[in-house]
Amino acid sequence: MDNGFAERLRVVTERIEAACARAGRDRAGVQLVAVSKTHGPDRIREAAECGLTVFGESKVQEAQVKIPQCPGNLSWHFVGHLQRNKTAVAAQLFDCIHSVDSARLLETVDRASAEAGKVMPVLLEVNVSGERSKYGMPPEEVPGVLALANGLDHVEVRGLMTMPPFTEDPAEAQPWFRQLREWRDRWRGETGFALDELSMGMTHDLEVAVEEGATWVRVGTALFGERERA
Repeated sequence: MDNGFAERLRVVTERIEAACARAGRDRAGVQLVAVSKTHGPDRIREAAECGLTVFGESKVQEAQVKIPQCPGNLSWHFVGHLQRNKTAVAAQLFDCIHSVDSARLLETVDRASAEAGKVMPVLLEVNVSGERSKYGMPPEEVPGVLALANGLDHVEVRGLMTMPPFTEDPAEAQPWFRQLREWRDRWRGETGFALDELSMGMTHDLEVAVEEGATWVRVGTALFGERERA
């Protein structure tokens, strides 16, 4: 057992609490998603023993092997790029998908969730920077995708997700997070969707994401250390 995990969790928790205090936010409004990709079931069980309940995975095949070996009371979020040919398995495995990046994928997830007998909570991934290397739909497509979601019975759009360009200075990510929040506020008024969840911020920049309204922060390295390699 890695006795340092509890200490790393304490540090991350304090970072979130400090950011909430600066922003005048209730700490209860920010959920930590422990991104466990490449880490095995033993590490996840250890994290669960420290009180974590929500875990993020980014590869369906890896999760398909790992999740059955983990405690059954955990919640699993898919946070990576989802290929349409993996949606049937993803719908069986996951409790939320953060990365729906097109109308076509939303429809595919809806069909897969119907076959799995569930309504899947999803977030729409928005490419805030316009970088070609980033996944996510352009912001101008979001209202149309939300209109499409109104007619689908097996997905529930809960909010938005983004990944800003990486910079050494986390403060440089803050305008991108603010932009997503401002778009969310506008789309709320235009579409009637509450879009309460904002999944943004990772190990490097979680503080500025929380200050700009993140409700889910996706943290891997600060909790588990560097990724394990086969």
